[in-house]
Amino acid sequence: IGFMGLGAESDFFYDGGEMVYMSEEVVNKNRDGVLTQLSQWQAEVDFFLLQEVDRDSKRSHHQNEYTAIGQELSLFNASFGTNYKVDYIPIPLTKPLGKVWSGVATYSQKQPSESIRYSFKGNYDWPTYLFFLDRCFLLNRYPLDGERDLVVINTHNSAYDDGSLKQQQMEQLKAVLLAEYAKGNAIIVGGDWNQFPPEFAGLPGFELKENEREARYFVPKDYPAAGWQWAADHSVPTNRSLAAPLNLDTTPRYVIDYFLLSPNVSLVEVEGINLDFQYSDHQAVKITVALP
Repeated sequence: IGFMGLGAESDFFYDGGEMVYMSEEVVNKNRDGVLTQLSQWQAEVDFFLLQEVDRDSKRSHHQNEYTAIGQELSLFNASFGTNYKVDYIPIPLTKPLGKVWSGVATYSQKQPSESIRYSFKGNYDWPTYLFFLDRCFLLNRYPLDGERDLVVINTHNSAYDDGSLKQQQMEQLKAVLLAEYAKGNAIIVGGDWNQFPPEFAGLPGFELKENEREARYFVPKDYPAAGWQWAADHSVPTNRSLAAPLNLDTTPRYVIDYFLLSPNVSLVEVEGINLDFQYSDHQAVKITVALP
């Protein structure tokens, strides 16, 4: 949800833009939009997997977005995994980002029997790691019949690296996925992979350039093993460039948010939801599956 600060009118300094944090008016506009959408969808949704949810950050005017969403989804169980908690970020020097507390949040109709935060291994060199995200994935476990579980994983993989961190993180996640599947569990992974799905060629008018086709920008097709299925809508962008405010004619757009299903989970439908990036630099993806 772009910490409710990255709507259509925003750019961001990490991505080549100028803005560090947005006005409270903009944050409130995005908050209202996000909450309205979640409210409209909640009757037909069993799980919401959200990333970049702030709890106490200068960039979102210290609003507790996790609590606000929980109040809107009052019938859902909530769990949170911190991936960014720094008391003071001194960059950029002329307008410091300040305090950040943010992470991933999963809201579910059912009560999980277990919720575990896994910290992704690997990090940036000093001193960057002092001020940057500690990426993670959040695993929630829901009992099915017998001794099997439905395992729902909310992930937010690294951006801003040369691909080496992504590779380390994918290997770590792979070990967890294969161990859970070996127990007979059904597994759904969703989130911001910061990588393209297999065979993604770009969107009309925004076809991928040759350098963007290098292997490090794509998740492996047969990951974590043969029989697993990637579920992505290649026709609707899920992320936009933040080098400048949104221009629907020129702003580059990509697909980096999608799902991964274990072989015992059947895909019924996957649908990207186009809201023209009004409230975030990401767009929602809805998946419908059949469980064994």
